[in-house]
Amino acid sequence: MVRSFIAALGLAVLVQLPALAQNPKNPTYRFSIDLKQVSNDKLPVTLLVDDLDQHEVLYKLPKMVPGTYAVYDFGKFISDFKALDKKGRKLPVEKVDVNTWRIKDAKKLTKITYLVDDTWDTPKREDIVFEPAATDIEAGKVFLINTHGFFGYFEGMTKEPYQVVVNKPQDFYGATPLRASATTPTADTYLLHNYNDLVDAPMLYSKPDTAMLKVGNADVLIATYAGGGGQRSKNLASNIKTILDAQRIYLGGTLPVDKYAFLIYIDNKQNRTGAYGALEHSYSSMYYFPEMPPAMLAEQVRSISAHEFFHIVTPLNIHSEEIGNFNFSQPKMSKHLWLYEGVTEYFAHHVQVNQKLIEVDAFMEEMRSKIIASKEEYNDSLPFTELSLGALDKYEKQYGNVYQKGALIGMALDIRLRELSGGKYGVRNLMKDLSQTYGKDKSFKDEELFDKITALTFPEIRDFFRRYVEGAEPLPYTELFKKVGVIYKPAGVEKRLSLGRPTLGYDQASGRIIVASVETLTPFGKQLGYKAEDQLLAINGEDLTLQNATDLFRKHIANGKEGSMLTITVGRKDASGKVKPVELKAKLVPTEEMVAHSLAPDPTATDAQLALRTAWLFSSL
Repeated sequence: MVRSFIAALGLAVLVQLPALAQNPKNPTYRFSIDLKQVSNDKLPVTLLVDDLDQHEVLYKLPKMVPGTYAVYDFGKFISDFKALDKKGRKLPVEKVDVNTWRIKDAKKLTKITYLVDDTWDTPKREDIVFEPAATDIEAGKVFLINTHGFFGYFEGMTKEPYQVVVNKPQDFYGATPLRASATTPTADTYLLHNYNDLVDAPMLYSKPDTAMLKVGNADVLIATYAGGGGQRSKNLASNIKTILDAQRIYLGGTLPVDKYAFLIYIDNKQNRTGAYGALEHSYSSMYYFPEMPPAMLAEQVRSISAHEFFHIVTPLNIHSEEIGNFNFSQPKMSKHLWLYEGVTEYFAHHVQVNQKLIEVDAFMEEMRSKIIASKEEYNDSLPFTELSLGALDKYEKQYGNVYQKGALIGMALDIRLRELSGGKYGVRNLMKDLSQTYGKDKSFKDEELFDKITALTFPEIRDFFRRYVEGAEPLPYTELFKKVGVIYKPAGVEKRLSLGRPTLGYDQASGRIIVASVETLTPFGKQLGYKAEDQLLAINGEDLTLQNATDLFRKHIANGKEGSMLTITVGRKDASGKVKPVELKAKLVPTEEMVAHSLAPDPTATDAQLALRTAWLFSSL
């Protein structure tokens, strides 16, 4: 998945891939690139081929790649394309379209060469590629080799084996989910089954900054390049281990992969998209972040990785033919984004309440925010299968709803399955059954999935999909939440304890949360006496950081006692401009607020409702 967040907001090898179906000494494609031969941010690529039994062939770069849900046309970045015979003579080449070259007299073809320009510095705004799917070529510093931007394929021959040789500076390390079949201080050689596996394997070459984690049965590599310098991987590894261990337990104690790689690029320059995030792969995920304080970076990696890591379930082991046999030139969308992205996003939040990393109210607040977004920012009546099929064009602006309503569909399906099974079977059980029914090398037919799920579960589930996923009916939140003893109100007035409604911001220089504005203060906030540019230092004597802010707000305010004294310590500039601590005190007073789509535990919930809630939130696989 590509997930973007708009900016307001030296280990040797990793994944052991199966042995090639053909003799690895004679792959159809033999690519090489030399990281020491950069000129004007362009990198030469060489492809050696033997015995093509065709009078002409079409050589292609992808129009789009799995997980991006956007057309990028990577052929735009190719120049000086040449096809040569064994004596080095040029063969006739015709540029058919932006991504395709027709090579004539192809039986004589022995070599193709071309230059790849990185996408990072493209001058045309329409050519900008979201960074986790992009390419970056910086001589002597870093090479972000998203393989779909460098290597192509002959039409009709994507299932043939590949060899890729990366010639590198001696002090560079290649972080990738691939295992090198051969390696020297100046070259790494990789062998792959086919083009799909190659595109599934990004590479990050730079001076090494790595850490390794053991998560159950899996070895997990964290590899980082930071444009501003410094070692980051060990700190990031220590911060994400908790969520990865939780995900392992959540999935039944073992993981469906034995090795995995987090590749993380931290930029110290303003990027072109104004966004950051990640792109998932079967055995890795590629992250792009701007420079930010260590605690903030760790929190962002932890938060995003909670989603990306779950893609080891789907689409790695559960996917349609549209993904399993991906057409890189004329991509066809599957109608099941509710599964690939929606259920994955739901798992990313559900795992945290299930493994008690967050409280139930925090999970409910996350679901509430998704309900609000799905209804206020997107078309809630658009059938989700239609959105999925039109995500590249007709419904491009609705795509973001896969992380909102898509996750809510996963939640609703989970509750319904728990209800029908007496609490014993949920979406995780379903994903396990689907993984065993299909798998990495066995795709489902797009039109058959709903019937297959119904056959694996309950007849009533077919009606669920017909009404709420294929149909335009809104999810029945009142009815759904009632089953688990939660009261849902579309709108209403509630009394709530709050910080006093200052507009908060973040000051990078001090590393502190600050009061950006006091224009929206409640009477309680005015009583406290906030001033713009106040730095929030502590709440009731507990030091406040970006990392623990949510927990402290919940502990001392949302769950505080009405009438109790609240003390906010702020850093405030005096007349000389020096920041000094100031204590702001007031008794906690609730404020009446208009609340949309509220979720609250039902104090009159029955034992059956409470039992179903417990099964939904806390059952093990």
